[in-house]
Amino acid sequence: MTGTIASTPSLLRLAGFPYFLIAFIARLPFAMMVVGVLTLVVAARESISLGGLTSAAVGLGTACFGPLLGAASDRFGQRPVLLAVGIANGILLAAFAWVAYSSLSDLALLGTAYLIGATAPQVAPLSRSRLVAVIRDRVSPDRRRRVLNATMAYESAADETVFIIGPFIVGVLASILAPWAPLVGAALFTLVFVTAFALHPSGRAGQHGSGRADAVGPAAELFRPALVVVVIGILGVGLFFGAMLTSLTSFMADRGAPEEAGLLYGVMGIGSASFALGVALFPERFTRTARWLVFTTVIFAGAAALLFVTSVGGMVAALAVMGVGIGPTLVTQYSIGADRSPVGRSATVMTILGSGVIVGQSIGAAVTGEVAQRFGTEAALWLPVAAAGLVLLAGLGNAVLSRRPR
Repeated sequence: MTGTIASTPSLLRLAGFPYFLIAFIARLPFAMMVVGVLTLVVAARESISLGGLTSAAVGLGTACFGPLLGAASDRFGQRPVLLAVGIANGILLAAFAWVAYSSLSDLALLGTAYLIGATAPQVAPLSRSRLVAVIRDRVSPDRRRRVLNATMAYESAADETVFIIGPFIVGVLASILAPWAPLVGAALFTLVFVTAFALHPSGRAGQHGSGRADAVGPAAELFRPALVVVVIGILGVGLFFGAMLTSLTSFMADRGAPEEAGLLYGVMGIGSASFALGVALFPERFTRTARWLVFTTVIFAGAAALLFVTSVGGMVAALAVMGVGIGPTLVTQYSIGADRSPVGRSATVMTILGSGVIVGQSIGAAVTGEVAQRFGTEAALWLPVAAAGLVLLAGLGNAVLSRRPR
């Protein structure tokens, strides 16, 4: 062990480049689920309202079972859990594409969507768990903190990036092939890359030994205000994603091209991915608390501009502005969440935060779909503004709580 620590190889060398590639692609189906379901239902059943409700069913399934899958991975190991849910999720994604066009009732559609969310592989938090274990066991103590900080920044940026790339892929496949193509593609990604992620040797590093049970903090610490405000903030980002995508779908449906909504949605990824990856370069004096407030204000300003958009060009400009704020906001929230995680419960917190994005996205899609159906696109475009306002309020709450000794 001494020789291993003394050599201090980089994390990229320890885990291997293929690991990072596999872990990144394995996250894509998670980011494609809600958008793919929404796009397919709107196209197949011609109802934005039903599309929003079906997306909400995906989020409900994730909310109910996501943290349980994380706990099961801690108890039984990642490999058996990921293999089981990966196969089930891949089959359900493909089945949903058939159910949407079948004569089955809307209830069957909602039930299948719920099962998709319930079996969604929790790749992102499990990847964090693996890398933290590798750092703890194989990186020298003097480098450990710096490597851990950089790893968390990368993982957060990867999460944020796939939530932009995922809808973009949905838009491309739906536009070029058919509305069912994104879910079939997500099913293939799941069966191939989630399986590869499960079988990767690093999976053994993420397992907890029975001798470490005394290092787990009490569950009550998960409900501390300083952590709850982060969950509310990231839930708000998910609400923004769902409201923005659904109102954008309504906006493009008014122009006869609802399947292109995901394509336009990807515009946010340009500034978002760049600024997310650049967060590690920000000086220490630009604190996380300040970053949350500054970049959420950018999101809010871009969302407010939606109320004056009348053309596709104007919509693209507003999306580009919002993208500048989205990436750093998510990275900051994940970093704060990791920092405030109770001892031994980092994977649980990361699973909750990851599920929060999906749950928020699903609720935002459902509510916005109903508003768009009843009152039109102009009313629906108010909801991304409201979601951005919630994230900003959570940021203010975080600023107040950050001043208090913990």
